[in-house]
Amino acid sequence: MTAVESCPAGVSATGTAPRVPLAAKVKAYVALTKPRVIELLLITTIPVMFLAAQGVPDLWLVLATCLGGYLSAGGANALNMYIDRDIDALMSRTANRPLVTGVLRPRQALAFGLALAVVSTLWFGLLVNWLSAALSLGALLFYVLVYTMLLKRRTSQNIIWGGIAGCMPVLIGWSSVTNEVSWAAVILFLVIFFWTPPHYWPLSMKVKDDYARVGVPMLPVIASNRTVARQIVLYSWVMVGVSLLLWPLGYVGWFYTAVALATGGWWLWEAHALHARARAGVTGAKLKEMRLFHWSITYVSLLFVAVAIDPFVR
Repeated sequence: MTAVESCPAGVSATGTAPRVPLAAKVKAYVALTKPRVIELLLITTIPVMFLAAQGVPDLWLVLATCLGGYLSAGGANALNMYIDRDIDALMSRTANRPLVTGVLRPRQALAFGLALAVVSTLWFGLLVNWLSAALSLGALLFYVLVYTMLLKRRTSQNIIWGGIAGCMPVLIGWSSVTNEVSWAAVILFLVIFFWTPPHYWPLSMKVKDDYARVGVPMLPVIASNRTVARQIVLYSWVMVGVSLLLWPLGYVGWFYTAVALATGGWWLWEAHALHARARAGVTGAKLKEMRLFHWSITYVSLLFVAVAIDPFVR
């Protein structure tokens, strides 16, 4: 690990954790899965299943896919916390994670993450299909091995290519219904791919001092706000353009297209406004970078809800 090692609060020099109540341990294991992050992944999985089925998919299949997705993403997040426990101890926004506070020991998080990886793969293979199982396992391995271990601490391109793991639920949702991957799924995959950097960079701008402290070269750490904002505008335009490809290719109708135009237009307004403030040299709270971060979550939610509703409108 490249960051300076530090002994988490509540953990002795020998690495042993204090005794904690069972309820606290259960809560800590749930925290390892990063439930709030997984909520966003499910938002992109379920609507794609509706589009793939051109209506309401089998509800048992939806449940099985969602639970498998939670187990897989939870395993990836647990392994991420195991690997990043050294820098998590030095960053204020991650100071309450279970391995930092000492509620759980590192080997417990490692075993938990590996167990979820195995269980989720078998769950998908036996109850959904093996293509979805392969995609799920691939996403987990990419997030842990490529993003967390290879890219995150070495390059400012980390969130761009590391974001591929977060795009996989789109493919998994489609394959769970059809047992194949179509161009519609690929287009929505690309929407999330181009969405991820301008979604995460505003947050990185807000907490760049944390990342600088532990030597993680997020783009806002090594580049000016003006440069980061310019990149946000570039990725935003590509994202909105890609989101509109579903219509001329015949996968969606007027409803999705109208939502994509309206929400994409508002996104571009916010992105350009952030760029204007950054160009003017605005810093601190007046930069209002978190406005775009919060809107990005609303945007992807509305867009994928439109994906689910569009087959019924058509």
